[in-house]
Amino acid sequence: MPRVSFTGNLQRHLSCPPAEVAGETVRAVLQAVFADNPRLRSYLLDDQGRLRRHVNIFINDRMVHDRCRLSDQVTDADEVFVVQALSGG
Repeated sequence: MPRVSFTGNLQRHLSCPPAEVAGETVRAVLQAVFADNPRLRSYLLDDQGRLRRHVNIFINDRMVHDRCRLSDQVTDADEVFVVQALSGG
């Protein structure tokens, strides 16, 4: 199963430890994570189900291309890393 992990700044706001979940696309992997942690959904996705502008997701070392449908393919050997961008002055 793909392994999903989250950047430290997300973990400060919500409990989101690394997990191994089933899924063949980024959306399916996230849905599996949201089943155990529904509050995380609003941090990552907007009300249309698209990835928020301040969030990036990587499959291994490659950033996902489909930020709307989250249809990028994921294999059992992949690491999915969710990053919340930081900004400020």
